[in-house]
Amino acid sequence: MKGFSFKNETFIVLIACLLWLSASAICNAATTGKHWRYTNKSKQREGLKFDVLDYGAKGDGRSDDTKAFQAAWANVCKAEASTLIVPYGYKFLVGPISFSGSNCHKSITFQLDGTIVAPIDPKAWGASLDQWLEFTNLVGFTIKGKGTIDGRGSNWWTDSIYDFKQVKHTTHLKALMIIGSSKTTVTGITIRNSPLFHLTFDSCDGVLVHDVSISSPGDSPNTDGIHLRTTKNVVIHHTNLACGDDCISIQTGCTNVIIHDVNCGPGHGISIGSLGIDGTTACVSNITVRDIKLHDTMTGVRIKTWQGAKGLVRGVSFSNIQVSQVEVPIMINQYYCDHSICKNSSSAVSIADIVYENIRGTYTVQPLHLSCSDSKPCMDLSLSDIELNPKPNGHQMSKPFCWQAFGELNAPIVPEIDCLQEGRSSKRLGHHYANCAA
Repeated sequence: MKGFSFKNETFIVLIACLLWLSASAICNAATTGKHWRYTNKSKQREGLKFDVLDYGAKGDGRSDDTKAFQAAWANVCKAEASTLIVPYGYKFLVGPISFSGSNCHKSITFQLDGTIVAPIDPKAWGASLDQWLEFTNLVGFTIKGKGTIDGRGSNWWTDSIYDFKQVKHTTHLKALMIIGSSKTTVTGITIRNSPLFHLTFDSCDGVLVHDVSISSPGDSPNTDGIHLRTTKNVVIHHTNLACGDDCISIQTGCTNVIIHDVNCGPGHGISIGSLGIDGTTACVSNITVRDIKLHDTMTGVRIKTWQGAKGLVRGVSFSNIQVSQVEVPIMINQYYCDHSICKNSSSAVSIADIVYENIRGTYTVQPLHLSCSDSKPCMDLSLSDIELNPKPNGHQMSKPFCWQAFGELNAPIVPEIDCLQEGRSSKRLGHHYANCAA
């Protein structure tokens, strides 16, 4: 044939192949009774989505939606990278519930765009619970969205018409608790008015919290904002915390924690402890707290331990802290006790290698309070670039106080701190390091 070439032959073969593939797809669709469609494999990897409304949730704020959440979670667990959806525009009443990840695939997302509210009927809580929304044993788990978790805690904080005596013996009930999980992220959500603790991580490895809002009244008791226990490799940033207790509390077993760009107030400040209750061993290390704003709080940055305890707090840095109307901006208390009667003991958690740098603003009671143990003095404290000025607020002002506190001062220091001692080093604490080795 005139003008025919190899290129033309290749083109014809290509067209024939495409027609054959199309015919095969159409025939296959005809035999299976389904419509043929292109499958986007990249979209498949995003996982399946499960909306709690499809499992019977009403979302009217009155009907109990606990079972619907449980049913949706059961299916979410079956597929990797799947998502449980709590949709915007609905209010879901959910009782105490545990979302177990023991049989779940990895990378599950809890997409919270609506509102979850706690029951106000004490019968819904039972008699021995210490959590409301609990997530356990998950890998690559994420809670995100623009929604709200509302603990409606006012009935717990004050005497009311509801009989909460049957559950009030639970001293640290947690609104949102994540246990034994790794690579966990919480972002975007609001948690408010928790009965007690708002957000708790226990025995976790790899935690990221950012752009979260936590709030409850300043006079609400034991409403810690974020509570860390036996948890490592943590980053918390760009989060607003207002509560009736510690904005962030760091407990025993925590290491490699970074907290930055956080607003705290009202509340009790950023605290390590309390540590070592009932003579236990407490170990905390490698904690960085920087670029923090504290307003109208009881303390600023604090370490608090019980007498009679053992262990060690070391490698802590507090820097670039801005305080406004804070009662006591810098505090160490190795005699902590929240009981009316406390026993004296010579044993204590050792505290060493603590840095305070660039801490500025106003106080209403005392600029600095370092109350360390006679038997286990605080060692290697470093204070530099401190400027704390009094702001009269109806309280009696006190001068800086130090007891058995050893370290160094680097100017400028305002007000003058003449109570810090020199001469003792934490190099002698080798046996304490060994007791707290990972």
